[in-house]
Parts: sequence; structure tokens; C-alpha cells
Amino acid sequence: MEKKRIILPTDFSKNSWNAIDYALQVFKEVPCDFFLLNSYQVGASGLSTKMAGANDTRLYNLIKEQSERELNRELEKIQELDKNPKHEFFLRSVAGTLVNTIGKTVYNEEIDYIIMGTKGASGLQEVFMGSNTYKVIKEIDFCPVIAVPDDYRPDGNMDSILLATGYEHLFENYELKPVLNFAEHFKAKIWITHVGSLDELTKEQKASKIALEKRLKSVNFEFVEVEKDTSVNQTIQKVVDMDRSIDMVVMINQDHSFFERLTREPVIKKVSFNTTVPFLVIHLFE
Repeated sequence: MEKKRIILPTDFSKNSWNAIDYALQVFKEVPCDFFLLNSYQVGASGLSTKMAGANDTRLYNLIKEQSERELNRELEKIQELDKNPKHEFFLRSVAGTLVNTIGKTVYNEEIDYIIMGTKGASGLQEVFMGSNTYKVIKEIDFCPVIAVPDDYRPDGNMDSILLATGYEHLFENYELKPVLNFAEHFKAKIWITHVGSLDELTKEQKASKIALEKRLKSVNFEFVEVEKDTSVNQTIQKVVDMDRSIDMVVMINQDHSFFERLTREPVIKKVSFNTTVPFLVIHLFE
């Protein structure tokens, strides 16, 4: 794999550390520039006095200093684990919303992947954490995002990858590159999973399936048809639970995808909350 540039957003929680650990293990043999990013916001006091302005400035400086301190601590932990001389780390402490700070960094630094933690949808904190990751997936539609579940423990290998698709798009090579990078590097098998019946495919979907075969000729792959459970999300989770060799779920995110038109189900959102393995979301260049 050629050199990669990766954003690792952190709020200094166990959840975000787990995503950092995952990134270090998966890219352990790949030259990388890692951008360790913490975003913070200072709430306005709502008072337009000089004293309020001075208090806001003091608060801003305190929060910024704390952010920078914590980033340096995080870097020390990383450097104890990561001994690859081809890994470089850059600290980014930025005022603003998480989505805006990540978006600007992706644009300015020509980022290849965003890797961040996600939690299941039970309990207020978990909903908040999961919502942040989904917000990034939804709003930063110009960079692949990998959501890493908080209880996922990587071993640095990747045996097989589940690519769930409705065959709704004639994929270009550059659109599939984020998943092909992993398949080629780890010699992982790609299981192309369609939820539903092949008999119901339209002419356009059949053409997309044929095109996909050509695009994936550099890797080991197989098509598999899966009967739909109560929802597409549950079907995908069941496939992952049944086959423990699956190390990543991949979906292509586009407006009004086949799955969402068919089921009225926000599939990407549900999978990002419920996945038990890392979830790679690739956006289309439309």
C-alpha cells in the first residue's frame, strides 16, 4: 500500500483510543502521516460586556491549553506502541465543531481515511458518541470514513471483507480504491453481498454487477445472495455474526441508495450504530 494520510479524531476517551489503536495496527506496515485531531468549542456567554469578552478569552485559552496537553499525552502513548519510522504524527488542536474541523483538515491535508470510534445505540452517552461518527459519515462526503466499534479488538490482520451493495451504480476504479487497498494489502477476500433475490435485478443493476466483476479482478472475491431479515441492517449484522472471518463491512453511501429506496430504512446510519466490526463508508463522486 502506498503512503496514506489519516485523520484520527480524539476526545481522549477509551472509545477514540480504541480507534487509534486499530489504525496503528491495520497500517502498521504502511508509511503513514497520522493527524491526531481534537476539536473544542467555547460557549458564548451571551453578554456583550468587556468583562464577558475577557472571560471568554480566558476560558478559550484554558480549553486550548488543556486540549494541547492531552494531545501530547496521547502522542506519548502512541509512541510507546508504534515503532514504525515511516509513521509521522501531527497534532491538531482546533476550535470549532467536530465536522468542520475534520472537513477542513481533510481538504487542506489531502486525507485518505478518517478513522474514529463509534458506540452502540444504548444509553445517552453511546447515542452521543455514535451520532458524532454518523454526522461525520453523513456530512463529510469527500473522504472515506472507518467507524470502529468500542469493543472491537484488532489483531492487525484482515481475512475477509463484506461489501454490501444494491448494484445501484457503475463503480469506477477510484471509487473502489479505499476497499481495494485493504483487500490487496492483506490478500483479503471480498464477499459482495446483495440482500434480496437476483431474479428481481433491473437491467441497470445487472450491468453494475458485471462492471463490479471487472473492477475487482485484482483481488479474490465472491458474490453471495442473502435473504433479507426484518431489516437490511439486521441482515448484514447476522451475516457478520455467522462468519467470524469478516473483519470489515463496506458500504457505498449515496443519496437514495437502492437499500434505502427499497426499505425506507436509513441503512448506513443503522449499521454505523450497530456494527460489531469496523465499518468503511465510501462516498460516490457524483
